[in-house]
Amino acid sequence: MINILLVEDQMLVRQGLKLMIETEKEFQVSGEASNGQEAVTLCEKQTFDVVILDIRMPEMSGLEAGRKIRQRWPDVIILMLTTFNDEEYALEALKYQANGYLLKDGDSEVLIRSIRSALEGGLVIEDHVAAKVMPTLLKDQTEKAEVDQSLTSRELDIITCIGQGMNNQEIASKLFLSTGTVKNQISIILDKLELRDRTQIAIYSLEHGIKR
Repeated sequence: MINILLVEDQMLVRQGLKLMIETEKEFQVSGEASNGQEAVTLCEKQTFDVVILDIRMPEMSGLEAGRKIRQRWPDVIILMLTTFNDEEYALEALKYQANGYLLKDGDSEVLIRSIRSALEGGLVIEDHVAAKVMPTLLKDQTEKAEVDQSLTSRELDIITCIGQGMNNQEIASKLFLSTGTVKNQISIILDKLELRDRTQIAIYSLEHGIKR
């Protein structure tokens, strides 16, 4: 069972999201909160696999809660949920290694698919949000630091795939590798680049303009 913490200050919206999420038998909303502070407190008492955070909430915003949760529980999947198709929010969420940025007006199928993709290691960004964010991340590529020269051709291929939001299974299929090999290669990449997780790899790929 995948335990999910749902954080949304509007009760009706939260109830609707819960119903959508729990249409999947293995997904359980085992915690609910109406602001970021409640979310952090719940994380201290329970273990969650996924935390879905609204951006704008009273007492503590979703962005601030996400930063605190990422620092204290680095393995949890964090998905940001908002009605605001705003480049600034998306960039801020990516800075602290959120695993995805979703809009509330998406349907249940998109929500479920996004949660699954994030659990499998994908970086989830809605297409129209990505259209705003990517140009900012990719601008002035000539001024970016050089790509680490110790990276092999295979590692660059994997970094490119991660930058495109692929999960391990998708990378394995594209590069004709086993998922085990992909996981091992990602561990090596993290060590070489001194990064913490695959979200940072995705940002590294975008910031350095890595394309294969």
